[in-house]
Amino acid sequence: MPKVAYSEEEKAQIRENLIVTGLALMAKQGIQHTTVEQIYRKVGISRTFFYSFFSTKEDFVLETLYYQQPKILAYAKKLMADPALSWRQAVEQFFLTCCYGEQNGIAVMSIEEQSQLFRRLSKESERVFRQKQTDLFCQILKSFGVDVGLQQVGVVVNLCLTVLVIRRAIPDTLPFFVSNAADETVQVQVRSLVDYLEQQKRTER
Repeated sequence: MPKVAYSEEEKAQIRENLIVTGLALMAKQGIQHTTVEQIYRKVGISRTFFYSFFSTKEDFVLETLYYQQPKILAYAKKLMADPALSWRQAVEQFFLTCCYGEQNGIAVMSIEEQSQLFRRLSKESERVFRQKQTDLFCQILKSFGVDVGLQQVGVVVNLCLTVLVIRRAIPDTLPFFVSNAADETVQVQVRSLVDYLEQQKRTER
């Protein structure tokens, strides 16, 4: 017989299992192609039980994105602490790893996924998301030794997401882009982003 009562500790573990499983699936196959059914079946619970943890798929997606933020920040700090890497090498490697999230267990939203998600978010959920996003980038920049104001943080967020979404969008969403130059384009964009951060770092001195 299926279990009908769970302790709070068991519920907390199931919730985390759902997030970890969903994150792995979304990183590998994209948010659009990851269904709630895939997730709850993999964890071994029912659809109804899934929705006792998350009221909508959009709420679940946000929770998985929040869950991976500490992992992303820890990776940035790890690179900066690596004596074998120069500052520039570490920062470039960080952004390149994020750009190829599906190869590194990081869920990255495509243009379509961002549009779909934000159309269905409440104002409060959007506010929380933007605040958590800003906080994450502030901490990442701090780990890089770059201390800038919120306006510059916003510029970095936009530059970083531009690289991520363009890389995800070629060639399916942006068919007129040259697909066989996509990887080199990412490398040029990342170098330009790091140039900007290096300039900000020098300006602080």
